[in-house]
Amino acid sequence: MTTTRTRLVLGPLAGALAVLSLTACTSSNVSCSGGSCTASLSGEDASAEILGQSLAFAGTTDGRAELRVGDQSVSCSQGESVQAGPLSITCTSVTDDGIEVTASLS
Repeated sequence: MTTTRTRLVLGPLAGALAVLSLTACTSSNVSCSGGSCTASLSGEDASAEILGQSLAFAGTTDGRAELRVGDQSVSCSQGESVQAGPLSITCTSVTDDGIEVTASLS
């Protein structure tokens, strides 16, 4: 009986997550595939909407990119992964004036 209830609850949830992942990328500098999105942000105040979260680039200092995700600030260097709210973010490329990140829901 528990298995039937679990299927009834998880079935619609899985469908909603699939729709969310397809519609979650609304910025031109974002591309999504499956449950993750890649964004390229360059220049001061560059931003994007990823998986329902606002992501903004705040600059680079000593090889570390400063990001604002919603109301939380995080920093990462190239290849590093960080947690910011509901997102798991990997900084795939960090330059003096930009960043490329891959993000997914945690």
